[in-house]
Amino acid sequence: MLRKGNEAMIRDILVNLAVGKKSDVAAHYAISVARLTDAHLTGVAFAHEPLVPGTIFDGVSASIIASYRAETGAAAKAAADEFEKAARTAAIEYESRVFSASVEGAAEAFGRLARRYDMSIVAQAEADAVIDGLVIEAALFDSGRPVLVVPYIQTEGIKLDRVLLCWDGSRNAARAFGDAMPLLERSRSIELITVASKDDSRDEIAGADMAHHLARHRLRVELKRIVAPDGDVGATILSHAADMGADLIVMGGYGHSRLREFVLGGATRTILSSMTVPTFMSH
Repeated sequence: MLRKGNEAMIRDILVNLAVGKKSDVAAHYAISVARLTDAHLTGVAFAHEPLVPGTIFDGVSASIIASYRAETGAAAKAAADEFEKAARTAAIEYESRVFSASVEGAAEAFGRLARRYDMSIVAQAEADAVIDGLVIEAALFDSGRPVLVVPYIQTEGIKLDRVLLCWDGSRNAARAFGDAMPLLERSRSIELITVASKDDSRDEIAGADMAHHLARHRLRVELKRIVAPDGDVGATILSHAADMGADLIVMGGYGHSRLREFVLGGATRTILSSMTVPTFMSH
């Protein structure tokens, strides 16, 4: 990561634009992040290709397919235009791109694109939004870069008054902390938590070591240890985030690929489905 003096820098951000929706929480949030970090922001909108199984293709007229493509293309162009208008108003450096792809192809394309950016920003998937879930998983597991997921209920831009770091001693969490350093250095207060299923002093020692490491970066860190007796780590994190009024959660993202389908870890799955706070993840 490039640095200016002692400050880590985010200079290039990718955001997945909402197509066919009244509001775009990811774009709004990404614009605020770009303003904060003085970064260039690229908005990507996907015009989805119709899913027509080969066995029924002959029964679908070319005009219907052409009409669908024109409709999704117009919606993607409208999303890109709206993004550009908001970015101009915010006086940030920006560009937009529109691609045509299938639902799965769009997610794969976004994951590949994200490899060439410092971070990507996407919206939380609503219950019926399959494509949004696939995009999140591709950005997290395929890009090799961090992803910032914005709750679909988010109304404000980025705030860093209170940041919650979730430490479990893992490689993924360490990666997330390092990737998030440009944001941590702009925060006002940081709470570092370890979550255990029972009373175990080893978690506290590991958390103390990480707190000392962050302090050497001149970050003000408060260490807390939380017990999740029912073993639901994700719910425990979200509950604590609400109690402390967290503006951002930073944590490792867990899961693996099985036959080209992603299987999310328990805590990651809970956070992504029930989040109320923007969450920065690395894998």
